[in-house]
Amino acid sequence: MKLRLFEEWEFHRNVMVQMPTGTGKTHLLAAIVREFLRGSGSRVWIVAHRRELVDQIEETVSRHGMSKEDGRVRVMSIQWLSRNRKDMYEEPDLIVIDEAHHALAETYRILWENYPEARKLGMTATPCRLNGKGFMDLFDSLITSWTVAEFIGQGWLSSFDYVSIRANSREQRLIDSLKKRGADGDYQVKEMNEVLNRETSIGRLYESVERYAHGKKGIVYAVSIAHARRIAACYSAHGLESVAIDSRTPASERKELVDDFRRGKVKVLVNVDIFSEGFDCPDVEFVQLARPTLSLAKYLQQVGRGLRRSANKESCMLIDNVGLYRIFGLPARNHDWAAMFEGRMIGNALSRAR
Repeated sequence: MKLRLFEEWEFHRNVMVQMPTGTGKTHLLAAIVREFLRGSGSRVWIVAHRRELVDQIEETVSRHGMSKEDGRVRVMSIQWLSRNRKDMYEEPDLIVIDEAHHALAETYRILWENYPEARKLGMTATPCRLNGKGFMDLFDSLITSWTVAEFIGQGWLSSFDYVSIRANSREQRLIDSLKKRGADGDYQVKEMNEVLNRETSIGRLYESVERYAHGKKGIVYAVSIAHARRIAACYSAHGLESVAIDSRTPASERKELVDDFRRGKVKVLVNVDIFSEGFDCPDVEFVQLARPTLSLAKYLQQVGRGLRRSANKESCMLIDNVGLYRIFGLPARNHDWAAMFEGRMIGNALSRAR
């Protein structure tokens, strides 16, 4: 992949790379940066969309022999860069954008406007958008890696078991009743919370974990902060030590809770869009989907958290309590990333050509 990228840079300045979640994008990123600095490059910026990802990338980059103290590599969040860009007088030779499916946001576009001479590298597992917009006004070309199925076959990703609710189940009928959409085109959070944040529904979530993932540690994706806290309380009341993590959880507390999860002190992390991207914990043994979505990117990012390999994990149990299987198929299904990158196909439930 690294060789393919440098060959592509012979013809195009701005390139996007697609690799499935859990296949080592950050390590590839670090290897590319190191190779770039060995050549003609003297300064690299790596831009992430959340502070937690900055810390993770810095750690990986340092393991590849590049210390942030030498000043050649800077890792920053897009929010920090937006606030401080005018105070930064050096110009980068390369800008790497992590989770580059966010790059269509206006905050990222200033990187193209203000640093037109810098090469751009976008890294993502899902080069698609729910609104169907392509990326070709920012990136000149797309390089794709093996598929999820190929990575599993080669032993780079974990195998998985998948269970989902029945098409005629009460839960599926509740989800089918959702009519409102948010600004991003996905289900409206308020309506989802009203419909799904109920004692009976949460009880069935627990029953699913008890039946299919008894004794395992895992991640639950919830609809809202209230939903996440209610799920965690229910699971804990049944003796399954669980905590809820959301955007309001202080960073220090969040780190402590994740460390407790890694050590096994906490069995279940219930989150709201916190661990959809960049969460690196290979020994996740189950993922429970309790949040409906129309976004292919969100679906693949969530199930992908369970597909990282670890020494003691034979496979990952994926528990789909919101019927996403009937919308997107299994996680190993192939996708036409080139069509979505070019804006010819919408990255949503229908995956239809435009």
